[in-house]
Amino acid sequence: RDLQEHRQRIQALSEETAQSLKRNVYQNYRQFIETAREISYLESEMYQLSHILTEQKGIMEAVTQALLLQADRDDPALGARRAAADPFLPLSAKEAAASEEGRQRTLTTLLEKVEGCRDLLPESPGKYLVYNGDLVEYDADHMAQIQRVHAFLMNDCLLVATALPNRRGAYRYDALYPLDGLAVVNVKDNPPMKDMFKLLMFPESRIFQAENAKIKKEWLEVLEETKRNRALSEKRRLEQEALPRPAPTPPESTNPFEEDEDEEEEEPSAEEEVVDLSLEWIQELPEDLDVCIAQRDFEGAVDLLDKLNEYLGDKPVSQPVKELRAKVDERIRQLTDVLVFELSPDRSLRGGPRATRRAVSQLIRLGQSTKACELFLKNRAAAVQTAIRQLRIEGATLLYIHKLCHVFFTSLLETAREFETDFAGNNGCYSAFVVWARSSMRMFVDAFSKQVFDSKESLSTAAECVKVAKEHCKQLSEIGLDLTFIIHALLVKDIKGALQSYKDIIIEATKHRNSEEMWRRMNLMTPEALGKLREEMRSCGVASFDQYTGDDCWVNLSYTVVAFTKQTMAFLEEALKLYFPELHMVLLESLVEIILVAVQHVDYSLRCEQDPEKKAFIRQNASFLYETVLPVVEKRFEEGVGKPAKQLQDLRNASRLMRVNPESTTSVV
Repeated sequence: RDLQEHRQRIQALSEETAQSLKRNVYQNYRQFIETAREISYLESEMYQLSHILTEQKGIMEAVTQALLLQADRDDPALGARRAAADPFLPLSAKEAAASEEGRQRTLTTLLEKVEGCRDLLPESPGKYLVYNGDLVEYDADHMAQIQRVHAFLMNDCLLVATALPNRRGAYRYDALYPLDGLAVVNVKDNPPMKDMFKLLMFPESRIFQAENAKIKKEWLEVLEETKRNRALSEKRRLEQEALPRPAPTPPESTNPFEEDEDEEEEEPSAEEEVVDLSLEWIQELPEDLDVCIAQRDFEGAVDLLDKLNEYLGDKPVSQPVKELRAKVDERIRQLTDVLVFELSPDRSLRGGPRATRRAVSQLIRLGQSTKACELFLKNRAAAVQTAIRQLRIEGATLLYIHKLCHVFFTSLLETAREFETDFAGNNGCYSAFVVWARSSMRMFVDAFSKQVFDSKESLSTAAECVKVAKEHCKQLSEIGLDLTFIIHALLVKDIKGALQSYKDIIIEATKHRNSEEMWRRMNLMTPEALGKLREEMRSCGVASFDQYTGDDCWVNLSYTVVAFTKQTMAFLEEALKLYFPELHMVLLESLVEIILVAVQHVDYSLRCEQDPEKKAFIRQNASFLYETVLPVVEKRFEEGVGKPAKQLQDLRNASRLMRVNPESTTSVV
């Protein structure tokens, strides 16, 4: 029992001790949390206090520098003594205390160190050195190191020079950029490329790397500050020039008649209007234009120019206005060059005609619609040519021609619609578009003829290809543009050559069959073959062919005459697909030559044959030619052309086309 009581007391004591420890740990934890919060609050207060102290320090330094500058203006000798007594003053304070002679000596030293800049950087009383240092230049596209340079920042320009080998402290002139046309852009660090900044000077840009982040920050700050000071000084100068100057007081005159004249002369001067160029947006206009051009904000740049033109529209042209106009004109030239580059064929041709709308519209707003029209059409010509070259020549010729026509005429139609949209108010540009369309059509016909006519395709294939091109060309009538006459004029030479070539083939084949003519009836052997021949003759327009068929599978015509009929009608059908007025005589003369070969052969055979049975068979074939084939040819020609052909009528009405000497055994064709 004692042991049990002792064990219970120990257990109670341990529980009490554990509870006490828990309470102590919890209290200590709460004290730790409160202490941490107090420390965090104190750190925040200290950070805010340090930030306030930094701002106060900057304000005090600015006030001190302003006071020093004012003291130097009042007493230049005092500023020189202070600079000599304290050589470790900050850079800005030293420059504020330096005299004009010291600045001039610094500039002279600069000119002695840099070769080739003395003529480009003339000495002037207001020019002085602000900041300088070593930089490393990198390629803007590939970020590869190019060279080490030394930059000299002056109050109105930035000089970049390269180090001369084997000559320490000597440099060679590389480039000079006025601050008016210079834009500074910070480049975000992307290890290992860091501590970089970009200078934008149309039409180029350069990237430089500073030694460390501190020097980079100094460069950015001093460049921006110098640009602001430059703009501020320019603003003050324009304000001074804009102030009316008091006219010199003329000596008193005793002439009483001069009083009226003086009053009349003073009236116009009292009415002279002073142009206020001290507005903030006018002072910042050149720099804003540079930024818009660098950022490719073309619309913003043109809006600023329109705003300036509207403001100066009714103002007199004074000397300050002329100087402002000169600066703005330089930016207009830069903007125009950028827009011209945007429309050049060297740029990407993707996106179709609409991709050029932005640059074209801004050029038109700048009053350069003629140049915009020329560049737009050159861009589209390059795009069309590239699209044609990228077509793969594979498969049948007709399939390639379908693709070629689709690509070309679709591009032409899109270009015409975009041209109407962009140049709606410039009627004088439409003639340029018609000239461009003719030139583009010539390029299309070159590709078309090379594939269809130069490759010696059959006349039926050529006819189908030309038919496809004509159908696509009719699509342009949707926008009121008819180029059918142009495609006819460009294809007439090739089509003439194709017709004459096929005519020669038919004549040679007919002569070859004539030389082997035995004047025998055709035996087609099977009813199927006879039925097929009837269908062929019916498709050729010979509806009365049944009267020339005999018993079984016999045909009361010569094989030569039947083959000639089918070949001639096929030639006529394909030629009519190619027909247009310029080809009328070529087609007609070709038909007459082909028919003459067959008719002369029948005429010669009829007079030379002595066998009465064969002679009767020859007369039957001659009757088929004169009374059936020639009327069908004449009728089909008139249907296809729209007017009758007198040559074919004369050929049919003549009993004999050529009289030959009966004693001769040869026929003259």
